[in-house]
Parts: sequence; C-alpha cells; structure tokens
Amino acid sequence: MTKRRLILLLSAASVFMSLLALSPLRAQQAGGGFLKVKANPGRAGVFVDGKYLGPAANFARARTYPVAAGEHELILREPRYQEYKTTVKIESGKTTTVSQSLQPLALAKPPFGRLKVAGFEKYASVYVNGAYMGHADEFNGPNQGLLLNPGDYAVMVASQAGSTLLEEKVTLRQGQVLTLRAK
Repeated sequence: MTKRRLILLLSAASVFMSLLALSPLRAQQAGGGFLKVKANPGRAGVFVDGKYLGPAANFARARTYPVAAGEHELILREPRYQEYKTTVKIESGKTTTVSQSLQPLALAKPPFGRLKVAGFEKYASVYVNGAYMGHADEFNGPNQGLLLNPGDYAVMVASQAGSTLLEEKVTLRQGQVLTLRAK
C-alpha cells in the first residue's frame, strides 16, 4: 500500500469515528435517547411505533438505536416465535434497555421450497404476505434461505429507512430455490 493510500484510508477512518462519536450527541441535542434490546433470539426484528429499526443483535451483541424521547410501542418479531409487544419510555440522553426471551411457535411441516434474497442492504427487512420474516442478510448466504411451504406469496423487501426496495408476487414449488435480486 502506498503512503498516499494509507493517509487517505486513515483520514476516512478518522472521519467515520468522529461521526460515530457524535451520534449520541446528536440524539441528545435532538431530545432523543436510545433503545437497546437484548432479545432471545437476537435476530428478532425491532419495531418502534410500527417502524422497523433492525435486528435486536448482531453477532450476539445487542444493538442500540436512537429513538425520540417519550413513550413508544415496541414490538419484537421473529417468524418462528410469538410476537412480543410492550410500551417503552425513552428519556433524553439516556439508554433504555429491554430484555426479553420470545416464546417459540410450533415448527412448520415439510414439504418446503427455499426463498433467498440477494443484493440488498444487510438489514433490509423481508416480508412475506405482510409478515416480517427477518433481514436480508439472513437469506442470502450459500446455506441460507427462508423455508416456505409450496404456494403463492407476496414478497416485499424494505430499507431500514422504510422505502420499498422490491415488491413481487412469486410461486414457490417444493424443492425449488428461488432467489429474488435487488434491481
């Protein structure tokens, strides 16, 4: 690596770290606080006032999200578990931590097809027939995919900001691996 490239890389890293350090300050100045969810399973989706924020954890480490001060509806969703719903109070400049273990549902019975998504941002939310199924990163690896019974499905992928990235009706057959790609 050349000296010039190293300097550029270090400068970019410095700017990134500065922005990261200012994030709590910006949330505090805006009158907001933070929500940290310790959920089992960690891949559960965190929804505040109906808006998807992202997964509860990343690599078994709880994630913290900036949230406006006040009372909010918190929902934890994971397709293999019962939905958890509660109200949380976020205080300006403080972190509110919620710990919750979700209760498992009965396992689906075969036959299955496998639905995969590719080319989307890591934490884009994936919905099948209007129900949250997880984030895109869970369904794009070589041995990953959402197991679904054969049938017709409406699939939607949305960014963390809430914009629709893909909306498609698909038919999944037994044993089929169907990959939906970002356009």
